[in-house]
Amino acid sequence: MRQPIGVTVDMARYVLAQRLRGRRRFPLVLMLEPTELCNLTCTGCGKIRQSEEVLRRRLSVDECLKAVDECGAPAVSIAGGEPLTHPEIFEIVEGILARRKLTLLCTNGLLVGRALPRLRPDPRFSLVFHLDGPREHHDRMVERRGVFETVMRGIREAKARGFRVTTNTTLYKGADPEAIGQLLRELNAMGVDNCIVSPAFTYEEVGANREIFLRRKEAIELFRRVAKAAGPKVRYYNTPIYLDFLMGKRTLRCTPWGNPTRDPLGWKGPCYLLTDRHYPSFAEMMEKTQWEEFGYGENPRCASCMMHSGYEASAVSAMSLVDTWRMVRWLFAS
Repeated sequence: MRQPIGVTVDMARYVLAQRLRGRRRFPLVLMLEPTELCNLTCTGCGKIRQSEEVLRRRLSVDECLKAVDECGAPAVSIAGGEPLTHPEIFEIVEGILARRKLTLLCTNGLLVGRALPRLRPDPRFSLVFHLDGPREHHDRMVERRGVFETVMRGIREAKARGFRVTTNTTLYKGADPEAIGQLLRELNAMGVDNCIVSPAFTYEEVGANREIFLRRKEAIELFRRVAKAAGPKVRYYNTPIYLDFLMGKRTLRCTPWGNPTRDPLGWKGPCYLLTDRHYPSFAEMMEKTQWEEFGYGENPRCASCMMHSGYEASAVSAMSLVDTWRMVRWLFAS
């Protein structure tokens, strides 16, 4: 299964409850960033290029758990920055799991070796390893040699200790689709539970390196080739509807409210990728953000974006009866 049956049932109940209440906009995954600090300087990352004031700040355990309760989303993705640099990350994880949330801890893998003994396997908990491609490509994108091997060791050790493991591969211009497809097959053979694949977002902060980002047509072509090279047996964490979108088979409208972000400055609007304003509360962010001003065709900053953080919630919102059956088959696939 893509995720434990209890998690699947809870997510389905949550979505059904929102629809029965007539809510048009509701969160599915809270993007929680306890810290923006990172121990890598990835070429395509805009987060690490923020001001020193932002990078020095971090959320307390209480602030993190208050955000989880305030938002109410059934899933929490702990991102950053590198979450494992936060001195209270283990307490944050435990607090979220105590609330029975699907909990995804995103990491570049450098600190996993020392972190695993302090974490416990849980059906609702997954380690998500950042892995942009095979050895040379990944090490080039994170700007440090040897990181690929560290990540692979971390994945093996995490699986040996009984953890659920997901990988997150970001696609950039110049990536070798055959090599990435081969890597996805290798990860599946290693026992990785799920693989996330998504085109990179065009961060303005990256500046001179912006030529690494894909335009929408380029992203579609690259993912088609990756999927073909990977073959039909890869266990994607991406939903089949979102994968259709990546292949250019389907049109979706961005739903940025589906993945709201809480970082050390507040509730970030309008989305995980764009920062126009921070709000003191989740409710105020939802109420005051002009959602109709964002998305493909509405805002030039959104022109190339096909990120899962903007479109996986769109896939859920756009489901037909046929799509529902596809989702059931996807959820229960081995």
